[in-house]
Amino acid sequence: MGSSSSKQNVVSGGNKQIFILSGQSNMAGRGGVTQGKKWDGIVPPECRPDPCILRFNAKLHWEEAHEPLHSDIDAKKTCGVGPGMSFANGIRARNSRVGVVGLVPCAVGGTAIKEWERGKHLYDNMVRRARESVKGGGQLKALLWYQGESDTSSQHDADSYKSNMEKFILDVRADLQSPSLPVIQVAIASGDGRFIEKVREAQLGIKLPNVYCVDAKGLTLKEDNLHLTTEAQVLLGNMLADTYLTHFAPSTTTD
Repeated sequence: MGSSSSKQNVVSGGNKQIFILSGQSNMAGRGGVTQGKKWDGIVPPECRPDPCILRFNAKLHWEEAHEPLHSDIDAKKTCGVGPGMSFANGIRARNSRVGVVGLVPCAVGGTAIKEWERGKHLYDNMVRRARESVKGGGQLKALLWYQGESDTSSQHDADSYKSNMEKFILDVRADLQSPSLPVIQVAIASGDGRFIEKVREAQLGIKLPNVYCVDAKGLTLKEDNLHLTTEAQVLLGNMLADTYLTHFAPSTTTD
């Protein structure tokens, strides 16, 4: 009885450190999804559930987080392992002051940056979910963003990616009334078209304050040459955790 009560206290407590997970399929997670569109169900130790790691579900309620984090958000696709759980476990393991972590999944596969403009459904839903997530208490700590593969087919899309991404960041910060909200984006490792390097150049070239880029290039891709493997997603989650702790919680890391 006590264990159930303490779990409920974690879920309803107001001290959450909240992270938005957004972008397209590699953030939603395709690790372990087979060519037959089934998830293999394998959860690496780094992605294990923890009573102090919560997810904000599609019904706008907090619950204990577990893979696949985006199963009811990117609901038209088969979701598997993404970087979110290894990120959350990573920051908790390496920082003694990180208590309850709240993850707000918002990523949807196959989406281009123009679909994330202010006023469009994906953007508005992400902002609404972020606003709702803090109502019971907690603080937005960062936006983790992995998107861009869908912008590699057209030169126009690739050329305009940097300005579109900068506007997106400024709009999110304004609409969440958090002008210095940390943003950690992932430089893509793959794409649908021939302008991958152009999009990567844009991602690596953003110089807004409190924006950092983690490079996925070199991480192992699945047979489709588009999505990261489960093992690569674990590595990416740890890279995101390192970046967050280094730049936004440097004085509180444990030995």
